Amino acid sequence: MKRLMDIWLSLTALVLLSPLLLATTVACVIGDGFPVLFWQVRVGLNGREYRMYKFRSMVRDASAVGPHFTDGAGDPRITRVGRFLRRTSIDELPQLLNVLKGDMSLVGPRPDLPVQRSLYSEHQWIERCSVRPGITGLAQALFRSEATHEQRLAADLRYAREASVWLDIRILFWTIKRLGGQAAN
Repeated sequence: MKRLMDIWLSLTALVLLSPLLLATTVACVIGDGFPVLFWQVRVGLNGREYRMYKFRSMVRDASAVGPHFTDGAGDPRITRVGRFLRRTSIDELPQLLNVLKGDMSLVGPRPDLPVQRSLYSEHQWIERCSVRPGITGLAQALFRSEATHEQRLAADLRYAREASVWLDIRILFWTIKRLGGQAAN
């Protein structure tokens, strides 16, 4: 049931958001050229690695500029268009393709980088990887980005234990409400 909901909602979102996706593509090209999409290896269901897609929000060859915390407002690697994409979470929309491919779900813990494995105990990692990662999750719906690692982990593990279609629907509505309030700011 969850997989059918993921496919149906992702396809519907891609169709309804196609004008926004096209406008974002044009803005990215005008702002910093090609490529428009960025991909990064992430960890999914049962610890399997896959490529997660996003709209590129950083300058090309951002690693040459040097390491920074990407949440910082003064990060010189983030483009002008990229700041807007991140603030509105539009940069996440290409992950709808990951949902269609089955690498991700609409709702689940946010996918980790492989190097983040060391942040978890063996039991926590297994439990966290027992569900598909999501575009949004309980932690994002409750906290957005202001949560501590411990708060996000507790929410992710709670989701893995209590996952259901009903919880997914509630998290989707909470996320939309949170994003709507943020867009008004």
